[in-house]
Amino acid sequence: MQLGINLGYWGAGMDADNLAVAQEADRLGYAVCWAAEAYGSDAATVLSWVAAQTERIDVGSAIFQIPARQPAMTAMTAATLDSLSHGRFRLGLGVSGPQVSEGWYGVKFDKPLARTREYVEIVRKAMTRERLSYDGAHWTLPLPGGPGKPLKLTVHPEREHIPLYIAAIGPKNLEQTGEIADGALLIFPSAAHLEETTIKYLRAGREKAGKTLEGFDVHPTLPLALGEDKDVATLADTFRPYTALYVGGMGSAKQNFYNQLAQRMGFEEAAAEVQEKYLAGDKQGAAAAIPHDLIDQTTLLGSVDRIADRMKEYAAAGVTSLSLAPAGFTLDERIAALRAGAEALELSGLA
Repeated sequence: MQLGINLGYWGAGMDADNLAVAQEADRLGYAVCWAAEAYGSDAATVLSWVAAQTERIDVGSAIFQIPARQPAMTAMTAATLDSLSHGRFRLGLGVSGPQVSEGWYGVKFDKPLARTREYVEIVRKAMTRERLSYDGAHWTLPLPGGPGKPLKLTVHPEREHIPLYIAAIGPKNLEQTGEIADGALLIFPSAAHLEETTIKYLRAGREKAGKTLEGFDVHPTLPLALGEDKDVATLADTFRPYTALYVGGMGSAKQNFYNQLAQRMGFEEAAAEVQEKYLAGDKQGAAAAIPHDLIDQTTLLGSVDRIADRMKEYAAAGVTSLSLAPAGFTLDERIAALRAGAEALELSGLA
């Protein structure tokens, strides 16, 4: 199992710390550093900044939002980042959600699976440096009847094949991800429920493509909080607002992928209560309604020994890489959590 680090969003007041965390992860031998985007910092700029100040660690977009960029632009960005980082870039894509897609980008959130498939096909075709033409339901290149002509990418990526990941939660998206991508970026994964919520759908997609899960990167992000095992309940409480935001506040009342995932993990009543309170403006009540077991199953909490045991559970469930979001109020605390993750992996025997 490989370890990664997920910096989340830039611009939250910890930017200098985030760079120090990425540099320490590089020193410790972490495999990849991911950066996210929503409607604040963009991931591409952050990744170029990190890549310029690290040596070995890969940099990855988790995610580039599909409604934010035309697919050819994403191919340009991926090729540029791979060239500048000397072959250290990983391309993560996702459709985002209806609020961001329609509210921020003005892009209708419809047929996300079909749009993702076409987007991936165009990006991959552009990256081959063939002349780009495409006739799909969502994109037509060049536009018919106009002055446009098929062009080809002028930048030479460091590698012929840049690893492509898709952020996936729902069953249909997971199946398609297994079919068309090199890896899946997951959030809120429970080792105990991973087979029925995730792996079986990825496997079905791989079978559609005539492949197995061999070589496919099952890659969740997990928050990590270091402490004594007797304090696990207190450590879990620090993630209540984070979990409530996703389970209760992401998407809409009718379309919240994270809420649906919590339901598939057996937390139907709690998921409904959390969403109801969050959307009514009672964020504290929503956080309080998150079951402890939901947090504990989807984070790494406690001592290095306990974290190592949990890593073994994830590996047994089918996880091939694990990115950490180290918790802490100070840089020293986040660095300590980062080092604990590396120590736990060594202790687990999975390194």
